[in-house]
Amino acid sequence: MSTGSCIARPTETGYTGIYVHFDGNPSGRLPLLLAAYQHRFARDVEVMSAHLIDQVTIAWDELGTDLLDGAPKTLLKALTGGERWPSREMDNIVTSDGSPPQREVITEANSGSLPWGYVLHPAGIEVISLYAADRGPIVDWNTDPRTRFSDHPYQWLPGHPVPATRPPGTRPAPAAPGPASTATRSATHR
Repeated sequence: MSTGSCIARPTETGYTGIYVHFDGNPSGRLPLLLAAYQHRFARDVEVMSAHLIDQVTIAWDELGTDLLDGAPKTLLKALTGGERWPSREMDNIVTSDGSPPQREVITEANSGSLPWGYVLHPAGIEVISLYAADRGPIVDWNTDPRTRFSDHPYQWLPGHPVPATRPPGTRPAPAAPGPASTATRSATHR
């Protein structure tokens, strides 16, 4: 069974993008997109969007590890166990009248049957649980691709924090020291 999704870019009224047939859950899609942005596409969201959205003929069957070209081997191993597979376009589409299949552009108006949408903004990836809301939180492009993301649709609601846990073996950044209390300041200035 597949989990369909769309990869899109923002527009003035919503988003426009392309269908991806397999592996559309956040736990699989976000690490791949984050690593692709950070390594293969050298942090250029426009080049990444052009590759994923504009250069596909009909739709994607699957996004592969070719999107991880340039990533460190340790990251590839963490995300895929070291396995490699190519991205594949859909090529087995048969239309009811026998005509050649046409590219279907996915927008907010026709995405209702898809469980997930990923909109590539300059600041990060907006994750839309299309079963739960028409907009979603944004995952910052600087997020570690090894982060574990939830696949629960109702945790990806607008205004809520990104449902994720730190990558294994990492620690949170140390808290910045706050202002000294009045008692501490008085004691140090005597």
